[in-house]
Amino acid sequence: MKKWFVKNRKANYGEIAKKFDVSEVVAKLIVNRDLTMDEDIKSFLNPCYENLHNPREMKDLVKGVMLIKQKIEQEKKIMVVGDYDVDGVISLFQLYTALKRCKADVVYDIPDRIVDGYGINKNIIDKAKDLCVDTIITCDNGIAAIETIKYAKELGMTIIVTDHHDIPFIEKEDKNREFIRSEADVIINPKQKDCKYKFKALCGAGVTFKFIEVLYEEMGIDKAEAYKFIEYTAIATVCDVVDLVDENRIFVKNGLKLINETSNLGLAELIKVTGIEDKEISTYHLGFVIGPCINASGRLDNAKEGVKLLLAVSLAEANRSAIELHELNKQRKDMTQAGIEAAIEYIESNKMAEDKVLVIFIPETHESIVGIVAGRIRERYNVPTIVLTRAKEGIKGSARSIDEYNMFEELNKCRELLGRFGGHPMAAGLSLDESNVEPLRKKLNDIVTLTDEDIIPKICIDMQLPLEKIDLNLINDLSILEPFGKANPKPVFGEKQVTVVKASILGKNRNVLKFKIVMRNGKYTDGIYFRDIEEFEKIIIDKYGSDELDRLYHGNCRLKLDMVFYPSVNEYNGNVSIQVVIENFR
Repeated sequence: MKKWFVKNRKANYGEIAKKFDVSEVVAKLIVNRDLTMDEDIKSFLNPCYENLHNPREMKDLVKGVMLIKQKIEQEKKIMVVGDYDVDGVISLFQLYTALKRCKADVVYDIPDRIVDGYGINKNIIDKAKDLCVDTIITCDNGIAAIETIKYAKELGMTIIVTDHHDIPFIEKEDKNREFIRSEADVIINPKQKDCKYKFKALCGAGVTFKFIEVLYEEMGIDKAEAYKFIEYTAIATVCDVVDLVDENRIFVKNGLKLINETSNLGLAELIKVTGIEDKEISTYHLGFVIGPCINASGRLDNAKEGVKLLLAVSLAEANRSAIELHELNKQRKDMTQAGIEAAIEYIESNKMAEDKVLVIFIPETHESIVGIVAGRIRERYNVPTIVLTRAKEGIKGSARSIDEYNMFEELNKCRELLGRFGGHPMAAGLSLDESNVEPLRKKLNDIVTLTDEDIIPKICIDMQLPLEKIDLNLINDLSILEPFGKANPKPVFGEKQVTVVKASILGKNRNVLKFKIVMRNGKYTDGIYFRDIEEFEKIIIDKYGSDELDRLYHGNCRLKLDMVFYPSVNEYNGNVSIQVVIENFR
């Protein structure tokens, strides 16, 4: 059973609606997204380039740009070091391409997930030394590479870090935290305590975009060229699941327009190979189609394949890379499903269903997908989940959490059982000895403060909305809020005692349920349910009996349901009609 609650933030919706020329429904939805200051609302409703912040306000960004400019003029060799996820690949592609445009002598490298682990490392430094690299600039990593950067400095290299991850710290006995800074020549990260940059939630590609803005200015290149990178920044912003507000909203809103008209051969081929070339590319396609393909190379092969895709200069090269990435992603999907099934079997066979923190050891699962498996298990059971596997260097794992549980802080309480670990409240990575797997599970569950109430899944409803109030004008109003994502979710509405007179199962896989609904004004509308049909049928049979389910499918019943939904438009054979997409029911 899920707990439903309606947001009830107090504000003068009429005044907001009038001031910003929107409907009161949109005004309420804006307030529900914690946007109450006029400047923030204005920027949200008008996500244009003019509302981007001044990149020169980011701590040491100008210093880094001027250092790179000097190295270019001195014809020094520069290496860009990225990371093996989408954000790392995109960040690297952007910086590498921009430096090439500035006529830099530049090469790039990405750590191997299995061999090297996360971020810049000694192997890459040694490789850079062999290539006579003078300067390394990191993207989407480097903020925590204290010892690696010290090693590079001892070899006489110049190091510039661009990153967006949390600043590492040492927690002292008095619980105060001492933040650690590496010996890098320049560190550019908006999360630094003394960085005055207004927006802190950029992804790695967002930081490199800000860097390129100033680099192009200093190199005398038209700023309009820098804005072309927003197409790629949008992909990284969605795939890194950062808040889609402020500058991130500007990136994604404008980036989607560019992606739908892309001239990048590799991206165009990936869109074609994945079968979405005839669709309007949305955040869904970035997060669940394009992004996973780029990510798959870093998981199962080498993330450089993703860079090669974006750098492709011939159609044949672009097509080869796109097909390879698509195939790797299909392989990754199969491996993920096998991992999920193994995790569920582990939970059931070890009688762990009552645990409030799941620690699952599935030794045969590929270490690159344990994070995905942990996320899926977390969704299924709605409890913090750690999935561990046997890796080259002992036991490694990934953790995914729920809002009520700070995973990083709780793992910190078990540090004596762990090798390395790091992360943030909602996700973490860790390593440990196999002998400590069961002690970790026991301790986390012994010290857990989660209540039964905490682990009940929650559905947050924006507002009650009678179905008869839905029209095309309302749906058009809601589109103002797009694109949807983290911190700007798709609006969901609720209504009680909706009368359903008929249900039909549709789709080639028979996985869609279509409802015929009678509204209070006596008119009909359609509802579509994409979730578990068997679960729906079981609930109806348990509550009313199988005869009622038969009557529902034959169209001669009047079933009353409470519904959580969002309104949409159905276009079929040139006909346009309104339907509601049902997210949940009771």
